[in-house]
Amino acid sequence: MSGTWRALRALLATVSILVAGCKSPAPTPQEELIVRGEQIFFNETFDGNGRTCGTCHRTEDNFGLTPAFIATLPPEDPLFVAETTPALGKGFENPVLMREFALILENQDGFDDLAANFNMRGVPHTLGLATTIDSAQGPRTGWSGDGAPGDGSLRAFATGAVIQHFPKTTNRIADVDFRLPTDAELDALEAFQLSLGRRADLELPLPLRGTVAARGQEIFLDNGVGKRNACHFNAGANGDPQIFGPGAGNLNFNTAVEDLPDQPADLTGELVPADDGFGTPGNGEFNTPSLVEAADTGPFFHNNSVETIEGAVAFYNGDAFTGSPAGQLLIGATGSAINLEATQVVAVAAFLRVLNALENIRASIELLEKSTQRGVTRQRSRVLKRRATFETEDAIQVLAGAGLHPDAVAHLESARAETICALDAWGSGDRKLRRALAQLREARDRLIASPASDLARQGSGGGGS
Repeated sequence: MSGTWRALRALLATVSILVAGCKSPAPTPQEELIVRGEQIFFNETFDGNGRTCGTCHRTEDNFGLTPAFIATLPPEDPLFVAETTPALGKGFENPVLMREFALILENQDGFDDLAANFNMRGVPHTLGLATTIDSAQGPRTGWSGDGAPGDGSLRAFATGAVIQHFPKTTNRIADVDFRLPTDAELDALEAFQLSLGRRADLELPLPLRGTVAARGQEIFLDNGVGKRNACHFNAGANGDPQIFGPGAGNLNFNTAVEDLPDQPADLTGELVPADDGFGTPGNGEFNTPSLVEAADTGPFFHNNSVETIEGAVAFYNGDAFTGSPAGQLLIGATGSAINLEATQVVAVAAFLRVLNALENIRASIELLEKSTQRGVTRQRSRVLKRRATFETEDAIQVLAGAGLHPDAVAHLESARAETICALDAWGSGDRKLRRALAQLREARDRLIASPASDLARQGSGGGGS
């Protein structure tokens, strides 16, 4: 009996050691802060009109907002609060422009004259902010780079968003129409937003497999032809340090987008004041967006005036840009304007589409891998897998929208199907999840001839937490 007891005790001790070894490591303070920020981003109304940060920055819509997505929302969605709340019926939103063009009313120059002093702007996505908002002059947030009150930081941007978009009435009285975020909430919101998307710039050129996309990359990088890399260095949001100096970061330019004829919003007959851009009063400048995430985050420009990535590339051939301060600066520096032929426009757009799809795939792989890590709850795992599904769907749409890489699209469609099947599974041993990851890597290998280790370096660190 004593021998049996000793054997049992030895067995229990062995089991205890194994169990202790399998215990999930405690989340780091930064990971906890990110999760807390995500909860605030999607659930906290700040005692306002029912909106949250996620009301306009939708997970399903690349943390932005498009007319197609708005059309799927029920009438009671908080986005439409101006249509259902009499106190917000005037001077808060323009439902016509919001529903048709996803334009949100912004009082960039103050709340003194709500009837006339406002801008109509699209919703900028919040992907890759860690690489896009720093400049030598300070943070650049929002479309014009001055979208935040106070010090212009991402934390201040959240405070401005609450005041602008969350009030119960247009009086906007703190502790009556809303409450301001606490310092702890601002810290968490900042951590969550900085965790979204990639947290490092690419290093171009990439060994792309597609003939047209590869030619588009050559045009993009040629400062005598495409002339894009100077302001969108490595297809990001920062200026080329060899041209603008080390640490230049994100830059503002007046590209005369406001001077385009037949602006979609203007065609409705609704009041759309000219947007003066950076500063109060503005100087007509807007900050440089990243191009890596561009193809699936249209419509383009601050006023959603161009629907496709091809149209956005073609804009820089036109008279509005050529005659703008930015266009004249470019001519002075290079001796000529941008004059791409239609085939070259398509090639550059194909390059940007492939870059976007590669980022979608990278993010999807990272999200799926995170969903199986120890310490991730079943609910959290499902959230991460669901977000990975959105990334994969975006990659499919970006490539298929221009007839690019049908072989990669086929693998992506398989990956999406496997991920959907794995949504409610839990654990790293799930076969469906492993198959989804294999299909994503196969799709990636159809787009780029590069070892996985190189791709991990390109833009690593993003995808959301």
